[in-house]
Amino acid sequence: MLLGVKTINNISDSLPSGRESFQKSMKNKVVIFDTTLRDGEQALMSSLSAEQKLRIARQLARLKVDVIEAGFPVSSPGDFEAVSMIAKEITGPVICGLARIVEKDIIACAKAIKFSKRPRIHTFVGTSTIHTEKKLRKTEEQIIDLVQNGVRLARKHCDDVEFSAEDAGRTGVDFLCKVVETAISCGATTVNIPDTVGYTSPEHFALIIDTLFDKVPNIDKAIISVHCHNDLGMATANSLTAVSHGARQVECTVNGIGERAGNAALEEIVMALRVRKDLFKVSTDVNTREIQRTSKLIRDLCNMPVQPNKAIVGANAFSHSSGIHQDGVLKARKTYEIMTPQSIGLKENRMNLTSRSGSHMVKSRLLNLGYDEEEIDLESFYKRFKLLADKKGAIYDDDLIALMESKTDDDLADTYALQYLNVSSGKGTIPTATVMIKADGKLFQEAACGDGAVDATTKAIDRIVGCKLKVESFHLDAITEGREAQGRVTIVAKAPEGIFTGNGTSTDIVEASALAYMNIINKITRIKKFNKKRDVLRKQKPSSV
Repeated sequence: MLLGVKTINNISDSLPSGRESFQKSMKNKVVIFDTTLRDGEQALMSSLSAEQKLRIARQLARLKVDVIEAGFPVSSPGDFEAVSMIAKEITGPVICGLARIVEKDIIACAKAIKFSKRPRIHTFVGTSTIHTEKKLRKTEEQIIDLVQNGVRLARKHCDDVEFSAEDAGRTGVDFLCKVVETAISCGATTVNIPDTVGYTSPEHFALIIDTLFDKVPNIDKAIISVHCHNDLGMATANSLTAVSHGARQVECTVNGIGERAGNAALEEIVMALRVRKDLFKVSTDVNTREIQRTSKLIRDLCNMPVQPNKAIVGANAFSHSSGIHQDGVLKARKTYEIMTPQSIGLKENRMNLTSRSGSHMVKSRLLNLGYDEEEIDLESFYKRFKLLADKKGAIYDDDLIALMESKTDDDLADTYALQYLNVSSGKGTIPTATVMIKADGKLFQEAACGDGAVDATTKAIDRIVGCKLKVESFHLDAITEGREAQGRVTIVAKAPEGIFTGNGTSTDIVEASALAYMNIINKITRIKKFNKKRDVLRKQKPSSV
């Protein structure tokens, strides 16, 4: 019976009895095979350097993946060098190289991985009708010969050999059984069943895996692996379904990057198996606390942004905006969180303060900022909060402080206003900025040099306002389309008064940066004024005897 056709208490209860000994031999561990450096890199606009690949491999080792597919050695001298470097340096995971089922590929792969303490050759050939007839132009008998010769050759060079039946999802199941049986009999220790083009559904994929376990007599002699693509958005679902039906290796990539719509996402597979261990009854050796760090490294080095609503690692994955959700999480995290942010390496979840936030959340944030219960007139404050939130969209901690300390709208007015900005920057020149700022009805002008146009601009502003900040984060987004798109700059900076967030928008990036920086300067100035007023009032207040 296929998964999903009937209700079951444990997935293992639905498996054919012949699979029980296989599962016990694997001790219900799922091998995590990371192919970010091979399949993931194929999706990039430009190749990673050998040094970048090595840096990623080091992090994958810290993540404790079981297998790192380091590249396709025969494809280029650069890829051969990268695989060799990784094989020499990285210990812990199996280091794997990809090879077509031809002699030159297999020999090149064997040479690249030979320095690894745990090497693996991964060879493959297309098995679907469209691959055999249109791409390879070979008969099924010729494909079987290729499998026999290729796997045997690989085994001469390496004890750990993986074979993949490319496009298995569209391969006739009887022929697929024959291919798998042949690969195992010739020495393949792992046999991979790829859904190369993301064609299958979970029910279809389950049927393929079930048929292999039922009809391939030597199936218990190898680990069955799956490699699913996300063309129809079912890569993770198909991979997990295969695990529930006996597969014990999943091939995946960090952030789900890969050809076309990508691969099954490593973080989704690992966390699903962890959170729903009650259902799958399996585990992995992955150090989940390294997931977020690994995701950010891949995002930055591969220049592939992660969508905010991406499962597990998206910016909104542990973010709550709804007042109802925020109230629930404050009372008991499990009301709206099935896993903790700490479990993937985040410090905490994020409660977005917007016009949708409830008064309970706003009060909680004020208390965390150090205000006493007696200081907070919640009814009055919440009305002012809602008005500001409708105007600004997002409310930060420094905005809350300003609201708490202000009594009138004048208290929230900006002290400094940018009047003029001129920047000179280019190759072979020293970036210089001239800034004019209006404050208290007077104009002040300064100029400064810097490492770039933005750096020079902020230094000129610092000279006028006498407030030097440590910029911890700088982020630019295009908020409209076209060559003259508006850019929104968000700066997070640290000052003695705390950490502040500033935003600025303009068609000119440097101007947007200056406005964001000025936004922070004005926030700090308001807080300084509030603190000064408070000190004066405290001095005027009679001391108790």
